[in-house]
Amino acid sequence: MPETAKPPLYITMHDRDNVAIVANDGGLPAGTVFPSGLTLVDKVPQAHKVALVDIPEGGEVRRYNVVIGYALKAIAAGSWVHERLLRMPAARELTGLPIATVKPEPQPPLEGYTFEGYRNPDGSVGSRNILAITQTVQCVAGVTEFAVQRIKSELLPKYPHVDDVVALEHGYGCGVAIDAPDAIIPIRTLRNISLNPNFGGEVMVVSLGCEKLQPERLMPPGTIPLIDERNVADVGDSAESQLDVVCLQDDAHVGFMSMVDSIMRQAEEHLERLNARRRETVPASELVVGVQCGGSDAFSGVTANPAVGFCTDLLVRAGATVMFSEVTEVRDGIDQLTSRATTPEVAEAMIREMAWYDAYLDKGRVDRSANTTPGNKKGGLSNIVEKAMGSIVKSGKSPISGVIAPGEKVRQKGLIYAATPASDFICGTLQLAAGINLHVFTTGRGTPYGLAEVPVIKVATRSDLARRWHDLMDINAGSIADGDATIEDVGWEMFHLMLDVASGRKKTWAEHWKLHNALVLFNPAPVT
Repeated sequence: MPETAKPPLYITMHDRDNVAIVANDGGLPAGTVFPSGLTLVDKVPQAHKVALVDIPEGGEVRRYNVVIGYALKAIAAGSWVHERLLRMPAARELTGLPIATVKPEPQPPLEGYTFEGYRNPDGSVGSRNILAITQTVQCVAGVTEFAVQRIKSELLPKYPHVDDVVALEHGYGCGVAIDAPDAIIPIRTLRNISLNPNFGGEVMVVSLGCEKLQPERLMPPGTIPLIDERNVADVGDSAESQLDVVCLQDDAHVGFMSMVDSIMRQAEEHLERLNARRRETVPASELVVGVQCGGSDAFSGVTANPAVGFCTDLLVRAGATVMFSEVTEVRDGIDQLTSRATTPEVAEAMIREMAWYDAYLDKGRVDRSANTTPGNKKGGLSNIVEKAMGSIVKSGKSPISGVIAPGEKVRQKGLIYAATPASDFICGTLQLAAGINLHVFTTGRGTPYGLAEVPVIKVATRSDLARRWHDLMDINAGSIADGDATIEDVGWEMFHLMLDVASGRKKTWAEHWKLHNALVLFNPAPVT
């Protein structure tokens, strides 16, 4: 059936809602009559809200059974409800919250699901086998990238079991107040990214020499739980491993190519060890998945994010680790989160992270309302309250069993709240540091986002986006709004695709096209 022939359709999220979103591609013109008898007063774009009843001036506007705003003037039934008609509610106070009050019925374990992964010496499992070259400072980025390109063209073909070589480039390392209290965040972020499960425990560092972030500060003794096999013959197998550092300012380097040769020489030793690794069958409980949304629209909370939430619950039942993040995009639903905490301590940790971020925004003289983008609003999201309600559903219904601060590494199974900014690039970087081996990213407006370090599964919220970006989106959750699939159907599709991607049986579109966004370290400390 052609799209124009589809009957007019709106979608409500709760029986108490007094607005709904228009589902039809291209939106609907004024005068359209819905099966319920509601007639559109205005032309309403797809994904935008229509008033289901007359709403008086100052009246509540409800979606998800949550007050997303107050009417700045009377709104007639059938009218287009957009951000210019709404006053945003104040943020929920961080006191008097429900603490660990939701006690869901225990779900049966999901057993028998496996994938083929790379078991690491520390017990973690990688979905890819990658040589990562850590940089202490942005100054070395050009030299390292030149060397990486030569490694890929001259060395990597000799090591067919190594998937890729990536330079962990970033903008930190010098010109910063490195002893400031918050400087620990970018430092531990880079440290923990270097130890991501997809890198096989092989740590190689390129340093300039004079930077503030010295290699021994970035990776102090004991950080790498491995014996350096290259040194065993010389110093004995009981010696502590030595950090592999190429320092460009060393006197031994005479000319640019001597620096490149040093990097290539050291890289080959790591490539040899990585190439000896093989995939083995491991339980699905070894998945560590980060979920995120970007370029969101009003369908995000209707299709893609609920499907991710259902898949999140499947992963938790399988014993895996799932992280959801983005402080400003869950802040307005903090009461939903603290009530789902497994213990009061977990709830208090969430509150502590929210309070820290409130203070961080306050220092910049902004608040959570600074989050929403022109694209969000064009996609029907009026403000951060509405956006947050659609974002939270990525976390499913499972109890929240842990909280980690920015840059920390996850050390437990279950559903984890990883506190991060909502920036796609900073959130992805911090989830890498937390230890993900797989990333799921939902989008309504569309973004070609990808990471070199882990596979990124992209989920479209609308069928129109999935059709137009057919070679960028991995899953079409728009089929839910079309009535062709259920949330559960798409959730299971996602679960099985995760196992295939983690096993290397399938590549994501971002991997296929080698679409890789830059790492962006979160540095709340001063720059000098």
